[in-house]
Amino acid sequence: MVPRTINCHISSIRGFYSYLKDEEGVSIENPVVTGLMLREPHPLPRYIPDSELELFLSYVTSKRDLAIFMLMLRCGLRVQEVINLTLDVIDYRRSQILVRAGKGAKDRIVFISKDAAVTLAGYLRERPVTAQKQIFLAEKGRCKGEPISVRAIQKRVELYAKQSGVPVTSHRLRHTMATQLLNANADLVSIQEILGHTKIKTTQHYSKLSNQKAQRDYFQAMEVVMAKTNIIQLE
Repeated sequence: MVPRTINCHISSIRGFYSYLKDEEGVSIENPVVTGLMLREPHPLPRYIPDSELELFLSYVTSKRDLAIFMLMLRCGLRVQEVINLTLDVIDYRRSQILVRAGKGAKDRIVFISKDAAVTLAGYLRERPVTAQKQIFLAEKGRCKGEPISVRAIQKRVELYAKQSGVPVTSHRLRHTMATQLLNANADLVSIQEILGHTKIKTTQHYSKLSNQKAQRDYFQAMEVVMAKTNIIQLE
């Protein structure tokens, strides 16, 4: 049994005894000590290697789906943020997008890369003329023409992941963007702002995955150290 399941059982037992004492008036001591919980593992976010990412995207035939995935991969948007996008928040001239009421009901500005802008424009050219304000619409079924749902996007990701054999999720696309930016030497605070993280600690999880940046920083710094100390003479 994993720690999370055990903690749920512990919480249920504690709650049951609290109910007996507070609601039923039973004279009983709660056997579960307050604060008693097993430490739960916090796995590092997983990113998608470039070769696997290219393979996954090669299976995406829908212009709508490709635009959705690229907005998550290049702009760091969450699924719900993609769904909420409206035509008026896209600023092609400034290469930026206004994300309204993101996580925590906060607005923020994200930037859109050239390849993401091209894929989005490709979808918008064939998007049906409609009174719907949301950009991304369902293309089939009972909800055709209505804003696409979170589950619909997740199912599309699952479909292409199964076809390509690459374990991709919507959130892994965000993780991949953060890792790629770190490896490209982007500032951690800038990445925090783009992703919409309230705490820098959340963004710092990605730095543990950024091996390329760590390697580059190490050798650059070590060149400076060796030049100053000169402990041994290199041939």
